[in-house]
Amino acid sequence: MTKLLVIMGSGETTPTMIKPHRQFLAGLPDDARAVLLDTPYGFQLNADEISARAAGYFAQSVGRTVDVVSWRRSPAPGLDRERALAALRGASWIFAGPGSPTYALRQWRDTELPALLVQTDVLVFASAAALTLGSHTIPVYEIYKAGADPRWEPGLNLFEQLTGVPAVVIPHYDNAEGGHHDTRFCYLGEPRLAQLERELPADTVIIGIDEHTALVCDLDARTATVLGNGTLTLRRQGRSTVYPTGTVLALPTAERKGTFFTEEMKEGHLPDTGDVLSEGGVPHARRAAGTDGGASTVGGGGRGADIGSGSGGGVAVAATLREAADEAEASFSAALAEREVDGCVAAVLELEQAITDWGADTLTSDSGEHAHGLLRGMIVRLGALAGFADPTPLLTPLVEALIGLRERAREQRDWAAADRVRDALTAASIELRDTPDGPVWLHTP
Repeated sequence: MTKLLVIMGSGETTPTMIKPHRQFLAGLPDDARAVLLDTPYGFQLNADEISARAAGYFAQSVGRTVDVVSWRRSPAPGLDRERALAALRGASWIFAGPGSPTYALRQWRDTELPALLVQTDVLVFASAAALTLGSHTIPVYEIYKAGADPRWEPGLNLFEQLTGVPAVVIPHYDNAEGGHHDTRFCYLGEPRLAQLERELPADTVIIGIDEHTALVCDLDARTATVLGNGTLTLRRQGRSTVYPTGTVLALPTAERKGTFFTEEMKEGHLPDTGDVLSEGGVPHARRAAGTDGGASTVGGGGRGADIGSGSGGGVAVAATLREAADEAEASFSAALAEREVDGCVAAVLELEQAITDWGADTLTSDSGEHAHGLLRGMIVRLGALAGFADPTPLLTPLVEALIGLRERAREQRDWAAADRVRDALTAASIELRDTPDGPVWLHTP
């Protein structure tokens, strides 16, 4: 039976979730098998690319080899189906993420797969996959993209099966992509969520998980811990309670009936790597910075007070590639104003690393174009700073880092990203030539 159920609101393959992923995997033996289930995005033409990027993220950033188990369509009886089922039976850690919840449910429902999911030691579901865990799910694409009337679809109801809490799970709870129109609550907005909420059974809790945030349910210790940049919202019958990162809530037990919606937050310390997979002890939560240690309760769909979104200490990780790029550009501009060449180079390399680190992000946005645009501008400005002196010693570490970025993009068949790097080098008067021995470059003033 599953020991740890992890639900992520988004950012499952970004730098913000590297440390949590490492924590979740740390409690498993080194030879434990970890698998990625590709169903939610199996209908997409770039499904192979998404799998490769995700596997690369876990190998390079998290430090764990993850095998892809393909179940893009429910396989017909035969060898392929049995191979996939055997891989899932032998897995100690199963991950599924972006795509379409309704597509995934069509491939999983009435198969052996839901029963296998609750047998793995660690089950990590994010974004679209997270939507399938509740008793009901939101047909996001159909409502938000195609204009279908708001409605529920039956979910797998694995959350209640594992925790005892009847619930609907909504990731991307604090989404703000809509700008002036409401895209909170996984693109539903308040009016549609309020309409759908009235159709739920009275005891069903809506579990809203912000982007770049995780709810970690330790099923042995019977606790639910909030980790990441955002907050957890528990909503029922129009009333919402918002919990900051670091909160630990009690899950129901045979002795403690009810749902964690009514439980008090405990105070103490935020669980570290050794606390995530419990050994019978109940971890406690410390207060988030700038809060009074309690939860914020508001009516309707309001978000309540700003109760903080930090991770509880340490160096903050940018919540988006755009944010990381803007921070690097600000550092570059400050160094350029002081004519600090080393500082300029460091900022460019920082941005190059951020682009690499965020390369596996599956969230569709213009952050990549924004970051590459800043990078091109920084290279051109750095070239101008070099003046008429031979700039080769100055440019060498920068150009070699960018060539490495281009090679990684080519390996992942991301030709657009590779072309953007070449264009940036060309704009800085760097000629790049591909040879049988690898790329070579020269400065062409």
